[in-house]
Formats: sequence, structure tokens, C-alpha cells
Amino acid sequence: MNSITTHVLDTALGRPAAGVLVELFQWTDGAPVTLAHAHTDADGRVQGWGVDLAVGPHCYRLTFATDEYFTATGRNAFYPSVTIDFRVVDGSHYHVPLLLSPYGYSTYRGS
Repeated sequence: MNSITTHVLDTALGRPAAGVLVELFQWTDGAPVTLAHAHTDADGRVQGWGVDLAVGPHCYRLTFATDEYFTATGRNAFYPSVTIDFRVVDGSHYHVPLLLSPYGYSTYRGS
């Protein structure tokens, strides 16, 4: 079965970003539908979503509540949230890391 995980690293502090709220959506009929949400753990990871997910060939969205994270760490954020849209096409694991700083971010398909 396919799975979707993520990992948030705070590149400005050089450590995992713990406590970031992440929401997972699936595009259905041209609109995002909420599937699950979770907070990153102490290692900055969301390994499981707390619900059984049937991840198939669709387009998905991860939304990261970066404003709340930066406020909690005493910093201002230029981006109040980060949204990543991606496509699942086969029966494999999908890992979508987010490298984050107060004024920038990057992402890629991880392993």
C-alpha cells in the first residue's frame, strides 16, 4: 500500500521542526478534501496520520502551519503557511520533506 510521510527541518536553527501542524488533502472533483492532520514529532516527522489512509493514484496536498511554528519559537515568518501539491502515480512510499526557514523553504521527493 502507498504511504505518505513528511519531515520538516528548520534550516535556520539546524534542527528538526517539532510541533508543526500538517494537513493532508486529496484532490477530488477539482477540490481538496481533508484526509488527515498531525503535528510533527520531536524529530520533525509525521510518520503516521492516526487514521487508515487508502493512498492511490491521485493528486495530494500537504499544508504546513508555519506561522504558528515560528510564533511558538519566537520568530516572525514571511510565509504564514506552506502548501505542497504533488501526484501519486504508483504503489510506492511517498516522502515529502520540507526545509524551512523564516524567509524561505524548499521541498523535494525524498525516499
